[in-house]
Amino acid sequence: MNRFKSPRGVFFLFLIVVIILIAYYSVSMRGKRNDSEQVELTAVQDVLLRDLERNYPQTPKEVVKYYSELVKCLYNETYSEEELVQLANKIKSLYDDELAANKDDESYLKDLRSETTAFKESNYKISSYTTSASTDVEDFWEDGYECARLYCTFHVRTGAFIQYIEEVFVLRKDGDGHWKIYGWKQVDNGAGQ
Repeated sequence: MNRFKSPRGVFFLFLIVVIILIAYYSVSMRGKRNDSEQVELTAVQDVLLRDLERNYPQTPKEVVKYYSELVKCLYNETYSEEELVQLANKIKSLYDDELAANKDDESYLKDLRSETTAFKESNYKISSYTTSASTDVEDFWEDGYECARLYCTFHVRTGAFIQYIEEVFVLRKDGDGHWKIYGWKQVDNGAGQ
């Protein structure tokens, strides 16, 4: 005789199904609890996590985009002194050796602190930025170096007012094949105000 046909057998079958459902629910909820317990990274921590030794930006546009993310964090976010130093070091690691050699680390940090403090005290905020389309990146050779020129427009907000600051970047390829920021300047086109 089949034991699941008796009331006692149906009860045991029901009990086994309930135990399996409870076990499944317990395991699935534990996974959800662990997901919700994970600490969210700040924008600064997120941008600092990029390992430039293993994951250096491949194109001039990607270099300028990463630089812009760093600058946006630097001028918009709250961070510790240690994170300020890390942001400054990340930015300098995107610079061409000639550009990086223009200031020692101490002067660079002092100037950066001063600029960011003045920017924040004026209630400015970089709301976003836009880089040139990949097809608009101008490649050229100068003094034996492969170079690239592209534009980045920073959208700076203060209250309801938005100002568009356009900068032209020149990058050149180093001996390791990495695009490095050789310099930049603000474009004076009279627009955006």
